[in-house]
Amino acid sequence: MTGVEFYLLPGNESVFPYACRLTEKAYRQGHKVFLLTDTDEEAARLDELLWTFRQGSFVPHCAVTGNTDAGPCPVAVGRAPPAGFDDVMINLGSSVPEAFRRFRRVIELVEPDDAARARRREHFRHYRSQGLNPAMVDLESTA
Repeated sequence: MTGVEFYLLPGNESVFPYACRLTEKAYRQGHKVFLLTDTDEEAARLDELLWTFRQGSFVPHCAVTGNTDAGPCPVAVGRAPPAGFDDVMINLGSSVPEAFRRFRRVIELVEPDDAARARRREHFRHYRSQGLNPAMVDLESTA
C-alpha cells in the first residue's frame, strides 16, 4: 500500500531547494526518486538545481518527458512518472497524478502560503477518499 506524507515547510523554506535536499537524502538511502512537476520549465529548474543546490552535493539524475524509461537513473524529474519508477515520488505538481498508487511512498511538500496550503488540502482529501491515511510532518516544529 502507498504511504503518503505531507511535509509542512517552515516560512523560510523554499520548496525546490528543500525537494533537492530530501531527494539527496532518499538517494543516499538507496531509494529511486521521481520529482513530479507541472511544467517542463519547473522540471528544467529542478534539473539544474539538483546539480547546484549545495556545494559538493552529487545527485545523479535525468530529466524525462512522457512515460519514457529513465534507464539507470536513480532520480528522475518530469511531468509524468517514467516507466520503472515505483519507489518514492515527491509531488511538486498542482494535482495528484493517477499513477500515485504505483509508488511505495508519496511525499507532498506544503509551502506556508494560503494558496499552496489550500491546494495540498485538496490532495490530502483525495488521498483519504482513496482509503489512505496521510501522515503530517511539521518541519516548523522540528527546525
